[in-house]
Amino acid sequence: MALANPDGMAERPVMGINGQWPLPTLNFTKGDRVIATVHNQLGNQSTSMHLHGLFQNGTNDMDGPVGVTQCGIPPGSSFTYNFTIEQPGTYWYHSHTRGQYPDGLRGQFLVHDPDSPYIGQYDEEIAITLSDWYHDEMPGLLSHFISVANPTGAEPVPNSALMSDTQNLSVAVQPGKTYLFRMTNMGAFAGQYFWIEGHTMRVVEVDGVHTEPAETSMIYLTAAQRYSFMVTMKDNVEGNFAMVGSMDTDLFDALPDGLNTNVTGWLVYDDAADKPAPALIDAFEPFDDYTLVPQDGLEIYDHVDHSIQLDMKMDNLGDGANYAFFNDITYVEPIVPTLYSVLSTGANASNPTIYGVNTNSFVLEKGQVVEIVLNNDDAGKHPFHLHGHNFQVVWRSEENDGYWNPDNTSAIESFPRKPMRRDVVMVNPQGNFVIRFKADNPGVWLFHCHIDWHTASGLVATMIEAPLELQSSMKVPADHYQVCQDSGTPTAGNAAGNTVDVLDLTGEHKSPAPLPAGFTARGIVALVFSCLSAFIGMAVIAWYGAAPIAVRKPSVAAGKVTTN
Repeated sequence: MALANPDGMAERPVMGINGQWPLPTLNFTKGDRVIATVHNQLGNQSTSMHLHGLFQNGTNDMDGPVGVTQCGIPPGSSFTYNFTIEQPGTYWYHSHTRGQYPDGLRGQFLVHDPDSPYIGQYDEEIAITLSDWYHDEMPGLLSHFISVANPTGAEPVPNSALMSDTQNLSVAVQPGKTYLFRMTNMGAFAGQYFWIEGHTMRVVEVDGVHTEPAETSMIYLTAAQRYSFMVTMKDNVEGNFAMVGSMDTDLFDALPDGLNTNVTGWLVYDDAADKPAPALIDAFEPFDDYTLVPQDGLEIYDHVDHSIQLDMKMDNLGDGANYAFFNDITYVEPIVPTLYSVLSTGANASNPTIYGVNTNSFVLEKGQVVEIVLNNDDAGKHPFHLHGHNFQVVWRSEENDGYWNPDNTSAIESFPRKPMRRDVVMVNPQGNFVIRFKADNPGVWLFHCHIDWHTASGLVATMIEAPLELQSSMKVPADHYQVCQDSGTPTAGNAAGNTVDVLDLTGEHKSPAPLPAGFTARGIVALVFSCLSAFIGMAVIAWYGAAPIAVRKPSVAAGKVTTN
């Protein structure tokens, strides 16, 4: 742990690495082998590490989410991630343990490609991150967020926006040069609009996928998305230019007084010149990433072997707290990490039942073209991330478009011939999207909302890809099993840890029971405040009744008796 004050408003503990925060940007070249050993010195929290966007093809056990491909690394234990990088692009690394990356455990992970189609078209690279920032630590915020005290599920609003984990960032540039910017939104919640005054951005990569160049003056990055874009500096210029990140306030239930939703940095041509405040803009008009075309020209998967429909909603359960659901199921971490269930259950690994009621598991066959249809029955925007793959975005509706209609021939005919590919895509409020990918990477892969509040509240599904092949091809390192032993986590059997009858899920982790019929979030609020009022009233009565009774003695004054 370390102390930091990145917005200059409040010093707080943060999660660092080797005593350092902000965390370093890690630079690699395609083909490099990475060996990283995590020693957990947090003292009171388990942890993990996820290399966001890397496919981990053949190394699913290195993917990082706790309860999925590994056990949490308990305090005092160590865990080694060992894999080879075959994907160039812009990625990031972060804890995949409940609520830790908003507390600082995240950084950029860049993979350079000597054979990039854009080599020679720029002079230098500049790595920049955007993020939201909270002054309070996540354990306390999460405890309140998923509780009867917050029955509407209102997410905590960030205190600040950051650019490269600071404010007032200065980036020195030289006239006439072209720079490749690699940008990552490492936020827990807020999407951000980004623009550079007086300059045009030429997008050439999203989420590790090279694209045909596309020019724009503004981009929008949901939580966890990445962009690479080239910017050519002006030849003759006086002064400096603002770069602006602006949090998407559509996501916030309320705007606290005095909240500054923007963060400003500068392209600095002249260090001695002023750094002007950014101009006000009338509206946000970002580039539509749906129009991007992958540089490799991969055409749409026009035949679907396996279609999965996920209907998402936010709702309350019997404990009064608000949760997130796919198909009326909210994710709950199983007793045995799902990968270890795959490896220890023989032929039953192809039966999704063994992975538990609350893991939202889908078994995929190797080589299938898989389609995910997501319907958003919520008034908010949600960025969804698929581990182990990028996917073709073949359809994304506008707001309030309702559920996807598979008989909508005009929409189907408008599917792009060469769809954009990413690993994070946003669904619009009350809208839908359709994505497709090829099941060519055996493993256990999460599909989840990358708003960290919603991951914690259960907006997660599990894709179990070619489980029988995985049994024959994967050997989990001994130190991975050791952290499970250190934390007392079983590593065999079904989701409940049953190794005798894997179809018997007695004792599995489950979500709270549903609310009684007729209850609503508004009713819960009324009930909570009624109960609080009753408790306060009873406490006052008890206090008053327990107070000592004063003994009042008579006093004599001028021949009269009075009481005081």
